[in-house]
Order: sequence, then structure tokens, then C-alpha cells
Amino acid sequence: MDYQVFTLPNGIRLLHKAFPSNIAHACIIINAGSRDEELERPGLAHFIEHLLFKRTERRNTNQILNRLELVGADLNAYTTKEYTCIHASFLTPHLERSLDLFEDLVFHSVFRSDEMEKEKGVILDEIASYEDQPEDAVNDDFEGLIFQDHTMGNNILGTAESVQSFKRDDIFEFISKNYNTHEIIVGVHGNYDFEKLKRVMTKIFGGVPENSSPRKRQAISRYQPMRKEEKKPISQSHCVLGGRAYHIHDKNKVGLLVLNNLLGGTGMSSRLNLEVREKHGIAYTIESNYTPFSDTGIFSIYFGTDAEKTDKALRLITRELEKLRSKPLGAVQLAQAKQRFIGQIALGEENRMGLIISMAKSLLDYGRVDSLEEVFEKVNAVTSSALLEIANEVLDPKEISRLAFVPE
Repeated sequence: MDYQVFTLPNGIRLLHKAFPSNIAHACIIINAGSRDEELERPGLAHFIEHLLFKRTERRNTNQILNRLELVGADLNAYTTKEYTCIHASFLTPHLERSLDLFEDLVFHSVFRSDEMEKEKGVILDEIASYEDQPEDAVNDDFEGLIFQDHTMGNNILGTAESVQSFKRDDIFEFISKNYNTHEIIVGVHGNYDFEKLKRVMTKIFGGVPENSSPRKRQAISRYQPMRKEEKKPISQSHCVLGGRAYHIHDKNKVGLLVLNNLLGGTGMSSRLNLEVREKHGIAYTIESNYTPFSDTGIFSIYFGTDAEKTDKALRLITRELEKLRSKPLGAVQLAQAKQRFIGQIALGEENRMGLIISMAKSLLDYGRVDSLEEVFEKVNAVTSSALLEIANEVLDPKEISRLAFVPE
């Protein structure tokens, strides 16, 4: 993949991928997320992400929101288990304006007490809204089942109690401990001269003080498979089953990505969708997901259906998992699975914002970004025997947990 990297003396890195367009996309990725919080006080990383948009040393809330919207640009942010990301899309002449805003938000936010109290109310509403969406809530609660007694299992939004307890000092302490300048990437995807881009980057981010505070993330807790059922005021059952999986550096990561895509990934032709939805008409939504993290991973299958159809759906899913564990893919099946996955990866490059964010994360995680050709080589190197081994390890019935939300 054709890209360029420039590192400032303070450790912040610029990642640039050129593209001939009048539209540019930029992001700033910070290697700090909800897993870096205290176990009993979840939601702080997400709370900080919200407050970054409220007031800085130079701008009030309106000035922050209007800075890019006045030139037709789009600005947004999100928090994950391991990252905080701010991103923007804009016309190419507005690059400096966008990067200057990034720098102001991340390094000059003031976190006023009155703004904190107002934003707590916003997040409490967000938590209440989330709890009204069982298909989202059951997936998040399932992660709590998989990563018990660890911050990886905490809800990114936090709880009403934890959010209300946050103090200003908590924010500054979290930032000091986790916003390491050597683990911050500024990604730019657009039609720019790299030398000019380096000068802009130096002008805007060169004065940021270096923060190289050492951080050691808490080791992943021991996994104990569990099954749990909760009654909720809902009309359908929502169920998730799965377990721990491979981390981002594991040799089997690519194989599990292929296997997951075959089983219940994007598209209507996945095995689970064909069997459970198309053939038996049970679930409107059924999908599988594999998310690798820096030192662990999670594999899960989600479906929602009428309560009386839950057991049948589980039997059908169990049968599909058994097929993957007991019978290796034939040459044609394997080739089709790879080609499907490769095609989806290639199409994903059309999402320019998603691409630069993915590249920035790759640079953080691996110190490099694979080209499409290198990615395809890794996919094509996956063997049928490797997929069989992976299926027997990740889909072992003894290692599968299950969480179900059922109607009261």
C-alpha cells in the first residue's frame, strides 16, 4: 500500500495516503480506550471524547462545532475498547483548518465543571436509549460475560452511577496516563504534497509536549464459559453465543476472519443466514462477528427471533458449527470463501474515511500498513486444514458462552 509516514520529535506520527480528489479525509487516533479505565469506574474514555467538543483554551462549543461545518465539512468521533478517534471529511483547501481543530480538541480542552455536568445528562440519555435497544445491549453484556472482572468487559458508555461520579481530576489523570504522544497517529487521505503536509504537521502539532508515560495494560482475566438468561420487557428473544478468540498478532487471525465471513459475515449468502433465515425463516437478523484486540479477541454469533423459535435456531446454529469442526472445506468451497472475503476487502477501500482510519490503527498496532496485495496473499495462504483446526479451537462447545434476553 502506497503511504508515507513522518514522525515529529514529540512522537506524534503523520500517516499520508495520496488520492486525487477534491475531498480529503483525516483522523487522529489515540491508543486509549475503555479498557484503560478503572474497573469500577467505566465510561471515562467515552466521557472525555464527548467533552473534547465542549470548550478549549481558544474556542467555545459553538466555535468548535462551526469551525468545520461553516466550510461544509463533517466532524465526528468515537470511542472503542482500545482507541479514541476524531475524524473529519472536508474539501482539500481546508486541511490546515481541520488539523488545527484536531490539535486544539485533543491538547487544549479545558473540561469546565459546568460543561461536565451538562454532558453527564447527555450521556445518561444515551445510556437509557441504548438500554432500549436489546440487540445492542445483549452484545455488550455478552462481552461482560466473556471478560468478567476485567475492563474489557465494561460497557464503553459506562453506567449511570459511574458517569455521575466523574470529577475533573479523573479526566486529567486519565489523559496524563494514556494519551502517550508516541501512540497517537494523525492520518490524512487526500491530494497533498507530502513535504508541504509535513510542514503543516510540524506547525500545528510540533509544539505539543511529549508524553511518554509508560503504560502497562491489565492482563486478560481467565476465561470461564457461562450461560445466562435475563428476562426483559421485550417482544422477541435476543441471543449471543461465542467465546474468546485470537489477538491481532496471532498467526490464526486471518484464518478466523475468513471462517467468520463464511459462517455469518457480511452479505446474505453466509451459511447462518442461508440456513436459519432463508431456509427456515426463523430470524430476521443472524450474524457472526470476530473482533481481535491487542492481546485477546472475541468471536460471537447474534440472532433475534420469537421466543418459541429460540431453541430451534440454536439447534440449527449448533449444526452449522459442527459441520465446520468435523468436515474440512473442499477446494471449491475454500476458493469461494477466499474470493468472497478478498472482494469485500477490496470494496472496503472505496470508503476513504474507513480506509485511513484502518491504516492509522494498523500503524499503531503493527508499525506498518500492509498493501492490498500483501493482505490478499495472507488470505490466499489460509488452508482448509488450518480452518478446521481453528474451528475446533474457537467453536469448541465446551468453550462457548451464551447470553439470552427473553420476554418477561
